[in-house]
Amino acid sequence: MTRQAEIRRRLEQAFTPESLDVLDESESHRGHAGFQEGGESHFRVRMRADSLSGKSRIAKHRAVHSAIGPDLMGEIHALALELES
Repeated sequence: MTRQAEIRRRLEQAFTPESLDVLDESESHRGHAGFQEGGESHFRVRMRADSLSGKSRIAKHRAVHSAIGPDLMGEIHALALELES
């Protein structure tokens, strides 16, 4: 399973989002720190989930990082989050 698919799977399981996009933006970071040949190093997550309602921005980010897990977070270089509730 790709990192992109695994991120999607873990977020769907944790949040049951109304909408979720997991974008691999690695190619646009070619030549920058953390770039890995073959991609899957830089991601953008756009998610709308009612379970994030009432949480601060920091709490939302922590919840997403926790759901993705330290094992997978340790394999990626960058994660941009656009979260709505």
